Amino acid sequence: MAIFLETRCQKAYFLIMSDIISVQNLSKKFGSVQAVDGVDFAIKEGSCFGLLGPNGAGKTTTIEMMEGITSPDSGVILFHGKPLDHTFKQKVGIQFQSTALPEFITVKETLALFSSFYPNPRPIDEVISLCSLGDILDRDNQKLSGGQRQRMLLGLAIIPKPEIVFLDEPTTGLDPQARRNFWDLIRLIKAESTTVVLTTHYMDEAQLLCDTIAIMDRGKILEIDTPEFLLKKHFDGVLISLPCRECKPGVGGIPGSAEICGDQLELQTNTLDQSIKDLLEAKISLEGLSIHKPNLEDLFIKLTGSSLRV
Repeated sequence: MAIFLETRCQKAYFLIMSDIISVQNLSKKFGSVQAVDGVDFAIKEGSCFGLLGPNGAGKTTTIEMMEGITSPDSGVILFHGKPLDHTFKQKVGIQFQSTALPEFITVKETLALFSSFYPNPRPIDEVISLCSLGDILDRDNQKLSGGQRQRMLLGLAIIPKPEIVFLDEPTTGLDPQARRNFWDLIRLIKAESTTVVLTTHYMDEAQLLCDTIAIMDRGKILEIDTPEFLLKKHFDGVLISLPCRECKPGVGGIPGSAEICGDQLELQTNTLDQSIKDLLEAKISLEGLSIHKPNLEDLFIKLTGSSLRV
């Protein structure tokens, strides 16, 4: 009951949060390529918003327009309900897909350098603590590992005490442990009520961190909502799969919705107990049975297709 009430309270709080940034009919074309095509969405203050899509979907172009780096061909970007102005850059932090750090200086010297760019920066000691940089302060930027480099770049992004932080595929190429450490840092930043905008190709990352996700393809938003709502909308129940070379759906008590996929019997069901009972009554061995609950990766493939586009 306590967990249920806490969830209800969290949902109610999320609903009353105001929009920190919104885009309306945003479009951008490069030559004959329509990179972004009439995109509309809004991001709640203090939330983590995930923008997902295959390569070439228009994610980075959309983010760059929101950051004020690229000018849209048409459409409006509003920050706290007003068009972006010269003060916006002092209120935003950015971690690009790839960033060249100054060479031949240490992490501590780099933090001091970037801190000097802002009139009211976050204290360096606070940045060091938040991003777990204490053990690498005297290390040359060129000698940082992948995970250390990403922690460093995140530290640079939060120096201006931004209201919103853009993270463009920040964990690409990191090992599993480094990725999980980075997730913890994102949670800490979000706990300060900083809004996070995240692009990623890791569906588990998006499902774990994001309050809202937008799935984008060919310049358009296909779906936008909470991960839980979208999964409930597109999938019903769970998928039962088991090796079964001689099974025939629709006979012997096996539900008619069962399908043979190669040497696997697959059954989509929202009555798991009854479906397993039917399989047992049909004298189907349950050895090797697996039960799969649809996740964001399944949704991503369903909406955008399974082929990789570059």
